[in-house]
Amino acid sequence: MVIEWLWIPVTLWAAFAQTVRNAAQRHLTAELGTLGATLVRFLYGLPFATLWLLAVSIFTSSAIPAANGPFLGWVALGAVSQIGGTAFLLRTMQERNFALGVAYSKTEILQVAVFGLAFLGDPLGPASIAAVLCGTLGVLLLSPVGLAGGWTSRSALLGLASGAGFALSAVGYRGAALALEGTPFLMAAAATLLAAQILQTLLLGGWMAAREFASVVRVLRAWRTSLLAGFMGAAASAGWLTAFAIEPVAHVRTLGLVELVFSYAVSRRLFREKLSRRELGGMGLLALGVILVLQL
Repeated sequence: MVIEWLWIPVTLWAAFAQTVRNAAQRHLTAELGTLGATLVRFLYGLPFATLWLLAVSIFTSSAIPAANGPFLGWVALGAVSQIGGTAFLLRTMQERNFALGVAYSKTEILQVAVFGLAFLGDPLGPASIAAVLCGTLGVLLLSPVGLAGGWTSRSALLGLASGAGFALSAVGYRGAALALEGTPFLMAAAATLLAAQILQTLLLGGWMAAREFASVVRVLRAWRTSLLAGFMGAAASAGWLTAFAIEPVAHVRTLGLVELVFSYAVSRRLFREKLSRRELGGMGLLALGVILVLQL
């Protein structure tokens, strides 16, 4: 019974850690560029993901599972999609403000519900559908030019692409954890996280080394300011993957919309940005979606 509800505090932690990571990455974007700030998340998160896997193995007395074909396939889907989602998110933040950049990316909740049903067979009951729709409408209201024409703007299209990337990554990571049959959920999540971060570091780091080597050098030189983003990125991913191993992705991502409340606080306090009444109303609908998913 405790495990059934564990996904709720774990998801809340993941949302908070992701907010801190996004803020740290936004500061780094001006210095390192979009791809450089994206690489920071994976490269500097890798040591922490390794430590987390070892800690889970020691404290749960669980053996590190052997990778199988389906596991590697799901991890590859999740890892590549997350790279794309992160890069599009940072570009969206450059186009608009911090909180709205995060809000646009949260169109993923509708996409993840569809992908989760199509690829994993995760069921969607009436309450689940209502929660997803409330969250999606709330995101629509957060569009800077309203419901009518907001989704043809450059920032909206970047946000939609970001949401699609994160939706596919969520499905990929849940599929990877489920592919490790018989493995405790904490170990399955930790193994998935480390495998994904290794692949992401190799793919993005290798591409940048070949195409933008100077950017890789800047990333390595900025290690002091990058460690926070790396640590919080690994912490957020550990939380998301653990929740995915327990609960369907649509439920986890809908509850994860509380990140928008955290983002609003960061937007106001740190970046001195303001939201309109309509945008605040959109956040209210997001909160309603969160309440509904907690009743499932």
